[in-house]
Parts: sequence; structure tokens; C-alpha cells
Amino acid sequence: MTRVWKWNRPVTVREVLEDLQKERSIAYTTVMTVLDNLHQKGWVRREAEGRAYRYEAVSTRAAYAAALMKEAWSQSDNAAAALVAFFGMMSEEQRQALTDAVRIVQLPETTVENPGSAEDRSGR
Repeated sequence: MTRVWKWNRPVTVREVLEDLQKERSIAYTTVMTVLDNLHQKGWVRREAEGRAYRYEAVSTRAAYAAALMKEAWSQSDNAAAALVAFFGMMSEEQRQALTDAVRIVQLPETTVENPGSAEDRSGR
């Protein structure tokens, strides 16, 4: 999945193979099998191109990471304690990213959808 997400476009088995071979020896059939398995699991979609397929991620890496975090959090019997422990493991950069994300999520809908003031919207 990392290679498919890396390009952020439909990729062929050959492209993934050539990229992986820069780091290690790997067989074409191994890459083809892994991409087929990812397709079977619904992680990638594929479209025929000649005798080959182009594979594309169904969701973003960020969405996948968020789903993993949600799943891990749901396993806790004390959500608040799990969050406190998680926050304690975060780097300063990660905490800043969290602060930014919370700020974005907490923006009032009217601020995002209609940047005018309440008086402007009411016609007064």
C-alpha cells in the first residue's frame, strides 16, 4: 500500500516492482500477488490496461491511519485514559498537528460555509 499511496495515481505491477527493486530483490509474481490480494480485500481498485491492470488506492493513507486509531481507541475500556497515554507519547510536532486538527474540526459550520457575520446573514 505504501507504494500505491506514494504515487497517488493508478500504478502497474511493473512500476511497483521497479520501485521495490531499488531497495531489494523481489519477484514480479510476488508484487502481482500482493496487489491482487489488496484488490480482493477492497483496499485497491483496478482497471484493465491491455493485458495488465492499473491499481489505485480506495482510500487515502490518512483515512487508513485514522481508521487504525479509531479501532485501537475502541478497544480501550477507558477512552480518556487511553487518550492521555497516547498524547503523552506524542512529539511536540504531533501535538501541534493535533491542536491544529481540533481547531479545524471545532470551526463553526457558518464560518466555513458562509464567512459573513451573523448580522450579515440575517439581513440586518
